[in-house]
Amino acid sequence: MNPQAEGHGDHISKQFNSELEDVKNQLLEMGGAVEQQLADALVAMTSADTGIAAEVLVQEDVIDSMEIKIDEESNLILARRQPAASDLRLVLTIIKTVRDLERIGDESSKIARMAIKLAEEGDYPEGIVEFRHLGDRVARMVNLTLDAFARYDAKSALEIAHDDLVVDNEYGSAMRSLITYMMEDPRSISRMLNLLWALRALERIGDHAKNISEHVIYLVKGMDVRHAPLANIADQLSESD
Repeated sequence: MNPQAEGHGDHISKQFNSELEDVKNQLLEMGGAVEQQLADALVAMTSADTGIAAEVLVQEDVIDSMEIKIDEESNLILARRQPAASDLRLVLTIIKTVRDLERIGDESSKIARMAIKLAEEGDYPEGIVEFRHLGDRVARMVNLTLDAFARYDAKSALEIAHDDLVVDNEYGSAMRSLITYMMEDPRSISRMLNLLWALRALERIGDHAKNISEHVIYLVKGMDVRHAPLANIADQLSESD
Protein backbone atom coordinates (compact mmCIF):
# COMPACT_ATOMS: atom_id res chain seq x y z
CA MET A 1 0.00 0.00 0.00
CA ASN A 2 1.10 3.53 -0.75
CA PRO A 3 2.46 4.96 2.55
CA GLN A 4 0.67 8.24 1.86
CA ALA A 5 -2.66 6.43 1.34
CA GLU A 6 -2.06 4.35 4.47
CA GLY A 7 -1.40 7.49 6.49
CA HIS A 8 -4.56 9.05 5.13
CA GLY A 9 -6.50 5.93 6.13
CA ASP A 10 -5.11 6.11 9.68
CA HIS A 11 -6.11 9.77 9.87
CA ILE A 12 -9.67 8.99 8.75
CA SER A 13 -9.89 6.14 11.26
CA LYS A 14 -8.67 8.32 14.13
CA GLN A 15 -11.08 11.08 13.15
CA PHE A 16 -13.97 8.59 13.04
CA ASN A 17 -13.09 7.22 16.48
CA SER A 18 -12.88 10.76 17.81
CA GLU A 19 -16.34 11.56 16.43
CA LEU A 20 -17.80 8.42 18.02
CA GLU A 21 -16.22 9.20 21.38
CA ASP A 22 -17.43 12.79 21.23
CA VAL A 23 -21.06 11.91 20.56
CA LYS A 24 -20.95 9.21 23.24
CA ASN A 25 -19.65 11.75 25.76
CA GLN A 26 -22.38 14.17 24.73
CA LEU A 27 -24.96 11.48 25.47
CA LEU A 28 -23.48 10.88 28.94
CA GLU A 29 -23.51 14.64 29.56
CA MET A 30 -27.17 14.74 28.55
CA GLY A 31 -27.80 11.77 30.85
CA GLY A 32 -26.27 13.69 33.75
CA ALA A 33 -28.48 16.69 33.00
CA VAL A 34 -31.58 14.48 32.89
CA GLU A 35 -30.61 12.84 36.19
CA GLN A 36 -30.29 16.26 37.83
CA GLN A 37 -33.58 17.41 36.35
CA LEU A 38 -35.33 14.34 37.78
CA ALA A 39 -33.69 14.82 41.19
CA ASP A 40 -34.84 18.45 41.24
CA ALA A 41 -38.37 17.47 40.22
CA LEU A 42 -38.53 14.98 43.09
CA VAL A 43 -37.37 17.62 45.57
CA ALA A 44 -39.88 20.13 44.19
CA MET A 45 -42.69 17.61 44.56
CA THR A 46 -41.88 16.37 48.05
CA SER A 47 -41.06 19.79 49.53
CA ALA A 48 -43.60 21.98 47.64
CA ASP A 49 -40.75 24.11 46.28
CA THR A 50 -42.10 26.08 43.34
CA GLY A 51 -38.71 27.72 42.74
CA ILE A 52 -37.01 24.40 42.07
CA ALA A 53 -40.00 23.30 40.00
CA ALA A 54 -39.57 26.37 37.80
CA GLU A 55 -35.88 25.52 37.31
CA VAL A 56 -36.88 22.03 36.15
CA LEU A 57 -39.11 23.55 33.47
CA VAL A 58 -36.28 25.79 32.25
CA GLN A 59 -33.96 22.78 32.07
CA GLU A 60 -36.40 21.04 29.73
CA ASP A 61 -35.42 23.40 26.90
CA VAL A 62 -31.72 22.72 27.53
CA ILE A 63 -32.28 18.97 27.33
CA ASP A 64 -34.33 19.32 24.14
CA SER A 65 -31.44 21.23 22.55
CA MET A 66 -28.97 18.54 23.61
CA GLU A 67 -31.16 15.86 22.03
CA ILE A 68 -31.32 17.73 18.71
CA LYS A 69 -27.54 18.29 18.61
CA ILE A 70 -26.70 14.65 19.40
CA ASP A 71 -29.28 13.41 16.91
CA GLU A 72 -27.88 15.60 14.14
CA GLU A 73 -24.28 14.58 14.80
CA SER A 74 -25.20 10.88 14.97
CA ASN A 75 -27.04 11.06 11.65
CA LEU A 76 -24.07 12.85 10.09
CA ILE A 77 -21.80 10.01 11.23
CA LEU A 78 -24.18 7.48 9.65
CA ALA A 79 -24.24 9.41 6.37
CA ARG A 80 -20.53 10.24 6.10
CA ARG A 81 -18.85 7.23 7.71
CA GLN A 82 -21.32 4.41 7.01
CA PRO A 83 -20.19 2.53 10.13
CA ALA A 84 -20.49 -1.24 10.42
CA ALA A 85 -20.74 -3.88 13.15
CA SER A 86 -20.13 -2.57 16.68
CA ASP A 87 -19.63 1.03 15.51
CA LEU A 88 -23.01 0.97 13.81
CA ARG A 89 -24.62 -0.48 16.95
CA LEU A 90 -23.10 2.33 19.03
CA VAL A 91 -24.50 5.07 16.79
CA LEU A 92 -27.94 3.44 16.62
CA THR A 93 -27.93 2.97 20.41
CA ILE A 94 -27.07 6.63 20.94
CA ILE A 95 -29.91 7.74 18.64
CA LYS A 96 -32.43 5.55 20.50
CA THR A 97 -31.11 6.43 23.94
CA VAL A 98 -31.28 10.21 23.48
CA ARG A 99 -34.97 9.86 22.63
CA ASP A 100 -35.65 8.01 25.85
CA LEU A 101 -33.59 10.52 27.82
CA GLU A 102 -35.56 13.40 26.30
CA ARG A 103 -38.81 11.69 27.29
CA ILE A 104 -37.53 11.21 30.84
CA GLY A 105 -36.95 14.97 30.82
CA ASP A 106 -40.53 15.52 29.63
CA GLU A 107 -41.90 13.35 32.44
CA SER A 108 -39.74 15.18 35.01
CA SER A 109 -41.26 18.43 33.76
CA LYS A 110 -44.75 16.97 34.26
CA ILE A 111 -43.82 16.21 37.88
CA ALA A 112 -42.60 19.80 38.31
CA ARG A 113 -45.91 21.14 36.95
CA MET A 114 -47.85 18.93 39.36
CA ALA A 115 -45.62 20.18 42.20
CA ILE A 116 -46.55 23.78 41.36
CA LYS A 117 -50.25 22.91 41.31
CA LEU A 118 -50.04 21.12 44.66
CA ALA A 119 -48.14 24.01 46.24
CA GLU A 120 -50.80 26.44 45.00
CA GLU A 121 -53.57 24.30 46.52
CA GLY A 122 -51.98 24.43 49.97
CA ASP A 123 -52.39 21.30 52.07
CA TYR A 124 -50.16 18.48 50.93
CA PRO A 125 -52.05 15.25 50.23
CA GLU A 126 -51.76 11.83 51.74
CA GLY A 127 -49.67 9.60 49.51
CA ILE A 128 -46.59 11.78 49.28
CA VAL A 129 -44.64 9.08 51.15
CA GLU A 130 -45.51 6.58 48.41
CA PHE A 131 -44.43 9.12 45.80
CA ARG A 132 -41.09 9.71 47.52
CA HIS A 133 -40.39 5.98 47.77
CA LEU A 134 -41.21 5.31 44.12
CA GLY A 135 -39.26 8.39 43.06
CA ASP A 136 -36.12 7.18 44.82
CA ARG A 137 -36.38 3.79 43.11
CA VAL A 138 -36.92 5.27 39.66
CA ALA A 139 -34.04 7.75 40.08
CA ARG A 140 -31.79 4.83 40.99
CA MET A 141 -32.89 3.00 37.82
CA VAL A 142 -31.96 5.98 35.66
CA ASN A 143 -28.56 6.26 37.35
CA LEU A 144 -27.79 2.54 36.95
CA THR A 145 -28.86 2.38 33.33
CA LEU A 146 -26.56 5.28 32.39
CA ASP A 147 -23.75 3.60 34.32
CA ALA A 148 -24.42 0.36 32.41
CA PHE A 149 -24.16 2.27 29.14
CA ALA A 150 -20.90 3.96 30.15
CA ARG A 151 -19.36 0.61 31.16
CA TYR A 152 -20.90 -1.52 28.36
CA ASP A 153 -22.36 -3.73 31.10
CA ALA A 154 -25.13 -5.96 29.74
CA LYS A 155 -25.65 -7.88 33.01
CA SER A 156 -26.30 -4.68 34.96
CA ALA A 157 -28.66 -3.60 32.20
CA LEU A 158 -30.65 -6.81 32.68
CA GLU A 159 -30.99 -6.09 36.41
CA ILE A 160 -32.63 -2.77 35.53
CA ALA A 161 -35.29 -4.64 33.57
CA HIS A 162 -36.03 -6.58 36.78
CA ASP A 163 -36.26 -3.27 38.68
CA ASP A 164 -38.92 -2.08 36.24
CA LEU A 165 -41.18 -4.94 37.32
CA VAL A 166 -40.79 -3.79 40.94
CA VAL A 167 -41.61 -0.20 39.92
CA ASP A 168 -44.76 -1.36 38.12
CA ASN A 169 -45.92 -3.27 41.22
CA GLU A 170 -45.19 -0.35 43.56
CA TYR A 171 -46.93 2.04 41.19
CA GLY A 172 -50.05 -0.14 41.23
CA SER A 173 -49.97 -0.30 45.04
CA ALA A 174 -49.55 3.49 45.34
CA MET A 175 -52.42 4.10 42.93
CA ARG A 176 -54.72 1.88 44.99
CA SER A 177 -53.74 3.75 48.16
CA LEU A 178 -54.49 7.13 46.57
CA ILE A 179 -57.86 5.96 45.28
CA THR A 180 -58.68 4.81 48.82
CA TYR A 181 -57.74 8.25 50.18
CA MET A 182 -60.04 9.92 47.62
CA MET A 183 -62.95 7.65 48.55
CA GLU A 184 -62.47 8.42 52.24
CA ASP A 185 -62.18 12.19 51.69
CA PRO A 186 -63.81 13.51 48.50
CA ARG A 187 -62.42 16.99 49.26
CA SER A 188 -58.95 15.64 48.49
CA ILE A 189 -59.81 14.54 44.94
CA SER A 190 -58.25 17.54 43.17
CA ARG A 191 -54.98 17.25 45.09
CA MET A 192 -54.90 13.47 44.70
CA LEU A 193 -55.38 13.69 40.94
CA ASN A 194 -52.27 15.88 40.69
CA LEU A 195 -50.35 13.30 42.70
CA LEU A 196 -51.73 10.49 40.54
CA TRP A 197 -50.40 12.24 37.42
CA ALA A 198 -47.01 12.65 39.07
CA LEU A 199 -46.94 8.96 40.00
CA ARG A 200 -47.83 8.08 36.42
CA ALA A 201 -44.89 10.18 35.22
CA LEU A 202 -42.57 8.22 37.54
CA GLU A 203 -43.84 4.92 36.15
CA ARG A 204 -43.18 6.17 32.61
CA ILE A 205 -39.65 7.23 33.58
CA GLY A 206 -39.08 3.67 34.79
CA ASP A 207 -40.25 2.40 31.39
CA HIS A 208 -37.80 4.68 29.58
CA ALA A 209 -34.95 3.57 31.86
CA LYS A 210 -35.84 -0.02 30.97
CA ASN A 211 -35.81 0.90 27.27
CA ILE A 212 -32.29 2.28 27.65
CA SER A 213 -31.18 -0.91 29.42
CA GLU A 214 -32.45 -2.87 26.41
CA HIS A 215 -30.48 -0.56 24.10
CA VAL A 216 -27.36 -1.32 26.18
CA ILE A 217 -27.86 -5.07 25.76
CA TYR A 218 -28.18 -4.53 22.00
CA LEU A 219 -25.03 -2.40 22.01
CA VAL A 220 -22.93 -4.92 23.94
CA LYS A 221 -24.32 -8.22 22.67
CA GLY A 222 -26.01 -7.34 19.38
CA MET A 223 -29.26 -8.84 20.71
CA ASP A 224 -32.69 -7.24 20.26
CA VAL A 225 -34.42 -8.12 23.55
CA ARG A 226 -37.49 -5.90 23.27
CA HIS A 227 -40.65 -7.72 24.42
CA ALA A 228 -38.64 -10.83 25.32
CA PRO A 229 -39.30 -12.54 28.71
CA LEU A 230 -36.59 -11.73 31.27
CA ALA A 231 -35.76 -15.41 31.78
CA ASN A 232 -35.07 -15.79 28.06
CA ILE A 233 -32.85 -12.70 28.03
CA ALA A 234 -30.85 -14.01 30.98
CA ASP A 235 -30.35 -17.35 29.21
CA GLN A 236 -29.23 -15.62 26.00
CA LEU A 237 -26.74 -13.45 27.89
CA SER A 238 -25.30 -16.51 29.64
CA GLU A 239 -24.92 -18.33 26.33
CA SER A 240 -23.15 -15.36 24.74
CA ASP A 241 -20.52 -15.05 27.52
